[in-house]
Amino acid sequence: MSKHQIRQIVESRISRDGMFETGIRGVQLFRATEAVPCVPAVYEPCVIAIVSGGKEAVLDGERYVYDSSRYMCCPMSMPVEAGTPAASAENPLFGVYIALDQRLMTELILEMENGGCRMPSPDGRAPGIRLATWDEGFLDALLRLLRLGADRIDTAVLGEARLRELYFAILKGEAGAFARRAFAPGNAIARSIAHVSSNLDEPVSIDDLAARAGMSRAVFHRKFKQATAMSPIQFVKSMRLNKAAMKIAGGMTVAEAALGVGYVSASQFSREFKRMYGQSPRQWSDVYQRAAV
Repeated sequence: MSKHQIRQIVESRISRDGMFETGIRGVQLFRATEAVPCVPAVYEPCVIAIVSGGKEAVLDGERYVYDSSRYMCCPMSMPVEAGTPAASAENPLFGVYIALDQRLMTELILEMENGGCRMPSPDGRAPGIRLATWDEGFLDALLRLLRLGADRIDTAVLGEARLRELYFAILKGEAGAFARRAFAPGNAIARSIAHVSSNLDEPVSIDDLAARAGMSRAVFHRKFKQATAMSPIQFVKSMRLNKAAMKIAGGMTVAEAALGVGYVSASQFSREFKRMYGQSPRQWSDVYQRAAV
């Protein structure tokens, strides 16, 4: 019943395609009625809950399909390909995007540990993204959070408390151990990823990242690949190119997009872009401009 109520709330508040603010920090509702193939994107730390239809994401060749039976948890910035290939007017996609705040998640993890909840050991499964079943705790917390949107005062007064309740449900749920490792205070790899994501327009030195993490280059490389399925160099390149592709799709010129993600050589950017996506940046721009007409 809770899931049906959540769907009713989401559908009642959206009248067109796109992302819409709820008044609660970091929480947005979205709708899509057109099929979009998987294209380069960057998932910032978030949980995405689908209430109707389905979404897809691809990370390092691994395909994740999530719908109203499983939500997607991505606790660290990740370069992905994402889309809504099955969305249509007859089968619209509705969902909720919940940004994961580093400070609040870490506070909750510390409180859980102080209460006797021990940090889990790595489970060896695929890194970067995890799908989790909608359990009762998640359902109830999400419903209570979204109900606030009907009243501005309730939202202002209770918003952070209800968001904290939802975060707690996520940390206790099927993806909880995965998220707790990423947001744990001592996770140097997560800090490195956050640093890279926030400074894509600056030169990145793997030796510097390793030093920031307090590790040797070899240990940093191994732990980074365990966490992301990519080497540090692959990760930085994917983040830069995906961000550039998103900027170009948003109307930015190729030259501006290249500079915005740290490329000083236009020819190098074009070569690496074409190697990654099979199209030159100019061809990519033309495709999106035609699609927007």
